[in-house]
Amino acid sequence: MDTNEREHVIEVTDLRRVYGGGFEAVRGITFHVDRAEVFALLGTNGAGKTSTVELLEGLAPPTGGRVRVLGHDPHGERAVVRPRTGVMLQEGGFPSELTVAETARMWAGCVSAARPVREALALVGLERRADVRVKQLSGGERRRLDLALALLGEPEVLFLDEPTTGLDAEGRRDTWELVRALRDAGTTVLLTTHYLEEAEILADRLAILHEGRIAAAGTPAEVTASQPSRISFELPEGYFVGDLPPLAGLGVLTHEVRGRLVRLRTRELQRTATELLLWARRAGVELRGLDARSASLEEAFLGIAREASAPQPKAHTA
Repeated sequence: MDTNEREHVIEVTDLRRVYGGGFEAVRGITFHVDRAEVFALLGTNGAGKTSTVELLEGLAPPTGGRVRVLGHDPHGERAVVRPRTGVMLQEGGFPSELTVAETARMWAGCVSAARPVREALALVGLERRADVRVKQLSGGERRRLDLALALLGEPEVLFLDEPTTGLDAEGRRDTWELVRALRDAGTTVLLTTHYLEEAEILADRLAILHEGRIAAAGTPAEVTASQPSRISFELPEGYFVGDLPPLAGLGVLTHEVRGRLVRLRTRELQRTATELLLWARRAGVELRGLDARSASLEEAFLGIAREASAPQPKAHTA
C-alpha cells in the first residue's frame, strides 16, 4: 500500500447509487478524506448526502464505482470495517424505558473493546443524567446520547449525521469542541449538517452535493472564494454613486443603492476597499457603516446551488 492510500482513510471513486425504478441518487462522485481530518458533506434535500453516507457506512453496495474505508470495502468486508468506525444517525430509536446508563451498557455489549460507559457519557456531558430514563431526556440530550454511543468503540472513523440538530447554542459549541478534540487525537470525521456555520467552523475540507453530483469541493476558504465579496457603506451627504470612482474600474461586479446605502459585490475585495478608502480620504469624507467581508459559506452554498440549477444553453447545430 503506498503512502497516498495510507493517508486516504476514505476513498470514493466514481460512486453511483441507483434505486428501484431507475432513480439515480448519486451520479458518479469522487472524493477522499484524510486521516485526522473533518470532512463535511453538504447539499440541499435530495442532493444525495444520505445515499452517499449509507454506502460509506456499508449499509448497501454501490451500483457503480468504488468505496474504501480504512483500505477495505465497507459492505463486502463489513466485519473488518465496522469495529473501527462509529456512526451517529439522525435518530437513534432507543428503548424509552431504559435509563441512559442502561442504554449505553446495552450498546457497549455490541462493541469491540468498548470504552467505559461513564467515560463515554462524560465526553458528551451526560454523566449526571445516567440514571434518567431515555423518555425523559430532551431532544438535545438524546442527540448527546446518540453521540456517546457512537464514541463507545473509540472509532478511527466517525460518521456524524446532523450531529447538533436539537441542541441549544451551548450544546452545539460543546459538540464542536469535542469533534475538534477527537480530530486532534487522530479520529477521522465525516459529517453531514444543515448548519452551514457548523461546517465552516469545523470542516478542514468539504464537498457540496447537488442532484447527486459534487458541485464544489475544497477547504471552506476555497469554496467561499468562488463567490463575490461584499462591501457596504453610506454615501456622505451631498454625494451620489456617480461621484465615486468608476465602479467597474474598482473590480465591482454589481452594485445596489437604497437611499444612501450602497452595496457592492466584488471578486477583488482588497483592491476595491482600498480604492474606496483612498477616494474618501481625497474627498475628505467618512464612509459611515463601512462593512467589507468575504462571502460566507451560506452565500457560497446558495450561489453554487443556483448556478448548478441554472438551465444550460442548448447547443446549436448547423
